[in-house]
Amino acid sequence: MDAHIKKRIKEIGGGAILFDVPMSQYTTFRVGGNVEAMYRAGNLEELKGMIAFLVDEGIPYLILGAGSNVLVGDGGLDGVAIILGGSFASIEDTNMGGPCVLAGAGLSLQKLVDFCTQKGLAGVEFLVGVPGTVGGAVAMNAGSGDQEIQGVVKEITVLTGGGIVERRDRLSLAFRYRGLDLNSGEIILNATLNLRFDKPGSIRKRVISNIKWRKERFPLDMPCAGSIFKNPESDYAGRLIDAVGLKGRTIGGAMISPKHANFIVNTGRASVSDIVALMDLAMVNVREIFNIQLIPEIKVVGKG
Repeated sequence: MDAHIKKRIKEIGGGAILFDVPMSQYTTFRVGGNVEAMYRAGNLEELKGMIAFLVDEGIPYLILGAGSNVLVGDGGLDGVAIILGGSFASIEDTNMGGPCVLAGAGLSLQKLVDFCTQKGLAGVEFLVGVPGTVGGAVAMNAGSGDQEIQGVVKEITVLTGGGIVERRDRLSLAFRYRGLDLNSGEIILNATLNLRFDKPGSIRKRVISNIKWRKERFPLDMPCAGSIFKNPESDYAGRLIDAVGLKGRTIGGAMISPKHANFIVNTGRASVSDIVALMDLAMVNVREIFNIQLIPEIKVVGKG
């Protein structure tokens, strides 16, 4: 990224632009090299201007969300990392033909759950404790237990790579296990969620129960990125990794959690290469013993 590009990006983004930013500060793994530029988008028009410039110049961009499902290489990341804040992190009760909320893509899942609990709107309690944002959860079809966010999505709004804002209803959305089909360069701006009325006290009890379940099951007290691998059909990645004897295995500062084998944790001094090496070890062992190919759930980007 040359001086001219940096100057133009700064003109568009103003004080919302930072250069040469350590991604370890913006990912839940607390690891990763530096990104060339980071942009905290606050409103639609500014975001559209930034995307138009980046597309015209052929500069790659990554929507970061909460950094909970991404692993940036130790060598850093070219281009621009974009965090959706400001108006993109808002939420409102819409009651569109029933109990609904309009949640910005940059809104944290915790704030979504808190808002809905206070308003007596049920249906997203299963997302409590899931690290991430609404946009990231929709893009990844985030889930917990036997529930996925696709079950409550009514419609979404996206910004295409060509700068067009489009609303898409549930019937036009192709959700899949841990994913949603989007065209290259598209950014989720917000989502309307279909909920149901319930007593705030009843919702709060379910939220507390779900938090307790997650704390008992997952290593939430250490830096990690949630589940590392997607569950194979009719099986569980954690069970397979445990069965090949890798629970508790360490490489450098990374460890396959003794609590849940589908979690890799940063013990405090891990590098991205340590984490990737453990992922590779798990994939090789499971493939050799069970003839099952584990597929990463997290996105590995940047230079090694």
